[in-house]
Amino acid sequence: MLAAVTEGVGKVTLSQRPDPGSPGPGQVVVRPEAVGICGSDYHFISGELSEQAGGSQFPRVQGHEVAGTITAVGPECRAELAVDQRVAVWPLHACGRCYPCRVGRANTCDNFKLIGIHLDGGLQERLATGQEQVFPIRASDAGVAAMAEPVSIAVRAVERGRIEPGERVVVLGAGPIGQCVCLVARERVAEVLVIDLQPSRLRLSEEMGAATIVWSDRDQVVAEARRWAGPDGPPVAIDATGAPAAVRAMIEIVASAGRAVQVGMSGEEVSVRIGSLTEKELDVLGVSCCGSSEFAQAVAVVERNDALIARLISHQFPLEQAPQALQFAMGNPTEVMKVVIRGDQ
Repeated sequence: MLAAVTEGVGKVTLSQRPDPGSPGPGQVVVRPEAVGICGSDYHFISGELSEQAGGSQFPRVQGHEVAGTITAVGPECRAELAVDQRVAVWPLHACGRCYPCRVGRANTCDNFKLIGIHLDGGLQERLATGQEQVFPIRASDAGVAAMAEPVSIAVRAVERGRIEPGERVVVLGAGPIGQCVCLVARERVAEVLVIDLQPSRLRLSEEMGAATIVWSDRDQVVAEARRWAGPDGPPVAIDATGAPAAVRAMIEIVASAGRAVQVGMSGEEVSVRIGSLTEKELDVLGVSCCGSSEFAQAVAVVERNDALIARLISHQFPLEQAPQALQFAMGNPTEVMKVVIRGDQ
């Protein structure tokens, strides 16, 4: 079967690999129809993932935002799973033994394995995985179904931020994750302000009912965001960029006793005045992967917002052009919202 294999830093090739064969007990085989590409894929290809995040384990078939149809169901699988059923793939495998797993935070497992990072992912014609990883999904298109994974990160961010109806929430970054955070927060009837460098990206946030600000100067953005939120500032601020200036702005924007939620990944360091944390007594919360219940919530969000989520997909390529697709996505950050690689074309 055809697979796109990341052989090393900056090197993705097409090659033939053995078909996975018949699934074992508790396993299914999926034909990936659509695979979304995201920032963590860029970091993997560039060799920039930290060892804690999985490092760069070459060679690897990437692709952790996966939707497809089941082609075979092994024995001992749950009854709802059937051949030809469309599913979204939850990419996390936790060990079940470490401290995070023991305290109910398996999404931060010290020994976790992610499909597409530690295990071969969706950029191949067949993918064998455990029945726990697949969630039936009703979506008009496999590309939309593949968005369940980025939406699941947004669900986790909103859960970590403990966002309540009517609360004012500032989201820095209007890329795919920031847009998904906006969507999930709006579904919780929060008031949302989205900040981004690109005015074109903010239009979709506005259609979700969010207020928007174009990023200019950090001090100006902080002042405008706090004016929008009212005299106390917003109780929740979420960074979906990983850019040091935005992370610092998040800390400065959020209200005293508020929740600052870090979603965006990067290897950058951020200079923050320590007094900002102690004087405000902030909850500074990181977001990793999601748990299975949050992935199920994300599937429901996708099903309710099919047409809107489809608009996040800006470019599509067939599997045969996966190397070019990855190169294009990494080389055109202002033009790309979400690149999807199709296995069904």
